[in-house]
Amino acid sequence: MSYLNNQVGYRDELLMTRSVVKKENYVLLEPDGLVKNAIPGYENCDVTILGSPAMGATFADYLVTAKAGGKNMGIGGEGIESFLYVISGEVTVKNDDQEATLTEGGYIFSPEGNKIAFENKSGQDAKMYVYKRRYDRIEGYSAHTVVANVNDMEWVEYEGMNNCHIKDLLPAAGDFGFDMNMHILKFKLGASHGYIETHIQEHGMYFLSGKGMYRLDDEWVPVKKGDYVFLDAYVPQACYAVGREEEFAYIYSKDCNRDVQL
Repeated sequence: MSYLNNQVGYRDELLMTRSVVKKENYVLLEPDGLVKNAIPGYENCDVTILGSPAMGATFADYLVTAKAGGKNMGIGGEGIESFLYVISGEVTVKNDDQEATLTEGGYIFSPEGNKIAFENKSGQDAKMYVYKRRYDRIEGYSAHTVVANVNDMEWVEYEGMNNCHIKDLLPAAGDFGFDMNMHILKFKLGASHGYIETHIQEHGMYFLSGKGMYRLDDEWVPVKKGDYVFLDAYVPQACYAVGREEEFAYIYSKDCNRDVQL
């Protein structure tokens, strides 16, 4: 085990962190202080576990940097659906249905039991966001493989606001085969949610660019590129984009299309 930022030894400043951990409520993880986790199946990769059931999530999120030749030949498994998004670099991916080379913004979703394999053949580091969740089956429906790149998709105004836009990465709207979706939400500087959201869905959120002030439960918390947030069910949440130059954007998961289990 070693530190994600590769920084060791004493710091010049007092020990401090922006990370906040309130299990089964919300969690903010800043990059400083995160560690690299040794996980079977990942070869020549730096892997950091972000979201997990240990914090109250029903899914697992990972930040993976594949070095030259880095690979994993089986993400997922029986009953587990999986998703891989390329933050930077290039990897070759495949499952039982498709094979593709993904560059920045490329992604693959694979349904339960259909494992994702990836390999970095580019010779340069590739950084990925990886998600796994146990599929919630309902009779008569099933999900299917999706391979695409967000750079080929149009931005859509988010809830009628022309300074806030969204991309839906999976065809979950109206397709009950999917029990979750992935989105990228982008705010121009000064933009915000239209209201403070409170809903049953969980979120795992990785911040791709910019800075923001995020309402997490009853607190406004500063977040920025490279941070990770987990939001449990019913946690009030909203954000404002702040800063001077870079727009504020993040990729996030959301469970959907299922009734409450009693």
